[in-house]
Amino acid sequence: MLRVLTLSTLFPDASRPNFGVFVERQTLGLAAHPDVDLRVVAPLGMPPWPLARHEHYAPLAALPERETWKGLNIRRPRFLALPGTGGRFHAGAMVRRLTPMLTALRREFRFDVIDAEFFFPDGPAAVALGHHFGVPVSIKARGADIHHWGRASATAAQVIAAGQAADGLLAVSQAMRSDMVALGLTESRIRVHHTGVDLDRFGPRDRAAAKAAYGVTGPLIVSLGALIPRKGHDVVVEAMASLPGATLLIAGEGTARAALTTQIATLGLADRVRLLGSVPHGDLPALLGAADVMALASASEGLANAWVEALACGTPIVITSAGGAAEVVTEPALGRIVDRSASAFAEAIGAVLANPPSAQNVRRGAERFTWAANTAALYDHLAGLVSARR
Repeated sequence: MLRVLTLSTLFPDASRPNFGVFVERQTLGLAAHPDVDLRVVAPLGMPPWPLARHEHYAPLAALPERETWKGLNIRRPRFLALPGTGGRFHAGAMVRRLTPMLTALRREFRFDVIDAEFFFPDGPAAVALGHHFGVPVSIKARGADIHHWGRASATAAQVIAAGQAADGLLAVSQAMRSDMVALGLTESRIRVHHTGVDLDRFGPRDRAAAKAAYGVTGPLIVSLGALIPRKGHDVVVEAMASLPGATLLIAGEGTARAALTTQIATLGLADRVRLLGSVPHGDLPALLGAADVMALASASEGLANAWVEALACGTPIVITSAGGAAEVVTEPALGRIVDRSASAFAEAIGAVLANPPSAQNVRRGAERFTWAANTAALYDHLAGLVSARR
């Protein structure tokens, strides 16, 4: 029996049910493996009092420190996250908080390996904890953990040192693997570990009926992702000015909402562009199945789950060359990879709408990404680290 301690600051909770759902799904798959016993530690970074009383942190403060979440045994310890420090002290604070907690846990659950599911601050903390408890450590790179934390002056050295010290490394795409190598990590030690998609939940449906549920009759473009500049929703909104008769629905929430609302009004698109807010992950199959195109103008990505989920629904995608885009859009039927400009997105979306591929041909592009394959690869990786250590 392989005893796995999954460590992830990127994990859903009652106050953020959409946060890190792909980590949750991967963990559920691994926990269901017949040769795995697993516990999850999902640390929460909290500022010192009285900032912790701010309304932003109140829902996190109210979470239980231990709970069963979808059958998983979860611990949610708080660690001190000092504002204004660029994250430089986060990993150290996490180690100080987790060391006594894991010492107690090992009396009942003697974990064989630590599986860190985000590179920062999880990775540096996991390496220190692995050294303390004498177990191997794996760290997975997903996107912003490398693209931001791996380059930020306050944290880059910690990210690189953790990557060099870990027993094994995972990357969500070949492109992410290349980005890690560019930071100075050893290519031969990095294994590409693609995400999965639930092909039973995400699938083609009657598109006209699905559109009707959203009050749409003509061409429909959908964009998924947090309302932050990196996701490039403003680029797709601007492209809509050149796509008369089409509707855009944007699912997500974030700090750019006010700017996007102003942009939509300024362009006179309020009747054709809607901000849906945060959409439960369980509702995404219906939304993606209604769309003629899923468009996302990301500045950076690892390998976005939204890309694969759209394909599984038979919906072609128009995306930038960010991250593993070329590993997903491998043929014209699956969509287009274009420059990050409104004109390029408008032209590509228009081309797909004018000559739509069959939903079944698009769906085949997602069939490479299964959770069964994800689980098998992760088990093989972690078991190999434990075997090598022994």
